[in-house]
Amino acid sequence: MRVLLIGSGGREHALAEALAADESVDTLICAPGNPGMARLGECVRVNANDPAAVASLAVTSAADLVIVGPEAPLVAGVADAVRAKGVPVYGPSREAARIEGSKAFAKEVMAAANVPTAAARACRSREEIEAALDEFGAPYVVKDDGLAAGKGVIVTEDREAALVHGLECERVVVEEYLDGPEVSLFVVSDGEAARPLLPAQDFKRVGDGGSGPNTGGMGAYTPLPWAPDDLVAQIMTTVAEPTLAELARRGTPFVGTLYCGLALTSKGLKVVEFNARFGDPEIQPILSLLESPLGELLYAAATGRLADFGTLWWREGAAVCVVVANEGYPESTVTGRPIYGADQEGVLHAGTALDAAGQLIATGGRVLNCVGTGASVAQARQEAYALAEGVKLEGGHFRRDIAAGI
Repeated sequence: MRVLLIGSGGREHALAEALAADESVDTLICAPGNPGMARLGECVRVNANDPAAVASLAVTSAADLVIVGPEAPLVAGVADAVRAKGVPVYGPSREAARIEGSKAFAKEVMAAANVPTAAARACRSREEIEAALDEFGAPYVVKDDGLAAGKGVIVTEDREAALVHGLECERVVVEEYLDGPEVSLFVVSDGEAARPLLPAQDFKRVGDGGSGPNTGGMGAYTPLPWAPDDLVAQIMTTVAEPTLAELARRGTPFVGTLYCGLALTSKGLKVVEFNARFGDPEIQPILSLLESPLGELLYAAATGRLADFGTLWWREGAAVCVVVANEGYPESTVTGRPIYGADQEGVLHAGTALDAAGQLIATGGRVLNCVGTGASVAQARQEAYALAEGVKLEGGHFRRDIAAGI
């Protein structure tokens, strides 16, 4: 099977590693890819957000399966353009991807499907934002309605900071605050059938102890030894399956990954957000434990045959991901500095490139993902931090408390 993987971040590198280990995948093409992915397959240039360009590449590369990794191409309609060429594609349509592209749309779907979530108000004006802030009170939760690369959310006790964030966005969703630990679950769907992956937990804020601003995620681990045994079944029954059914009812069946971000609140399970794709940094440790062939799984979903796919198999033990971030992340990021130690097994590239001399340099906010595995979360954590300590990047930083005490 010839697989065309669209994207260039840490999520795509993790997918590429799993695809390269799948014996059914004989050719892997990464577009545009990154230096880490280049060791696994051919990297070709393409504007990942250009539906026509990606569809053309799918045809000229004779791809049997196209996997669209990032959210921006999905919201732009890349999957639609590829499907129009008759090529199987793993990734939702533009309309279905609105589940991530618009927080307000996601709330509408959840209301129709009777999915538990935070009470919320969609706001466009200062008056509407202020009224919603007063209605829900502190801690204030304000979300950019559109895509914001995981950084469009502010959770704060400071009403003025919440208002300022809201005014910076064209449209925002103001929500009630959800207490309790958060859990991530990725669900693979072919529009009808759905299969959950392992649940994970990530760490959103930049600093130890949950200090500092929100980021796209600074680390994650799986599985969750503290979680109820029926957690995944409960999420599927109360969240994923009703949401997928509602999207299908609307005539926009969801083919791809439905990411369910949830809070286990004092009042029960509630949805924090949906995404329309695999997400960083949870998918890195999850895929490191997957034994089932990823290419075959995603091809089954892309061709409407997920119900026929066998049981998912997982390695015993646990996995932890620690993100090495660039100086200034998540606000103003310094780029172009050399990276050393990124060739260790278990280190996945996210924001990297080669300069004219062939030196690996940092080009993004989150630069590398260091993934450790072990018999327990504690052992996996030790391995992940050993990898992170082996990376040399001037100004680079990482949280020291990922999966601590688990």
